[in-house]
Amino acid sequence: GRNNVKNNLDSIYNIYFHDIYRFLLSLCHNHHTAEDLVQETFFRAYLNIENYEAENIKTWLFTVAHNAFIDYYRKHKRTDVKEQNFFLPLFDRKKTTEETVVIHDEIQEIIEMLKDLPEKHKYAVLLHDFHGLSYHEAAQVMNVRQPYFKVLLFRGRQAIRNRKAGENER
Repeated sequence: GRNNVKNNLDSIYNIYFHDIYRFLLSLCHNHHTAEDLVQETFFRAYLNIENYEAENIKTWLFTVAHNAFIDYYRKHKRTDVKEQNFFLPLFDRKKTTEETVVIHDEIQEIIEMLKDLPEKHKYAVLLHDFHGLSYHEAAQVMNVRQPYFKVLLFRGRQAIRNRKAGENER
């Protein structure tokens, strides 16, 4: 049960660190902020483990991360959500530079694709298409009903498709 989860928070951290980091980085576009928010996410997860009811730990962590991002975003209202810091620091020493560069390229691509999409469409595409959460799980993270989530996802994908088509016509 819950004690289990609490004892396993370290292994949960190791399993989901990358997912949560990539999710937050695709939202805030800033390595330092993403790292802070990952720490914040796992700190909140630890504090709120008693309220953990979800059947799926991944969904729950994404929800916590999403809320941490929204709180941060409201507080800072885009002041330091800027692209240029994106490539400055490359992450923790443990990872090879190559792996880091690949992850950064991938995220840079995602950011390009999702640029200017309404926030909710962006979340929908990120959660479902990039992080593999089911409709049900992603709707839970965003705290919306599943039919509405599907609409958001569809619109987000459509916007991306139109953007890609536009690029091909140039």
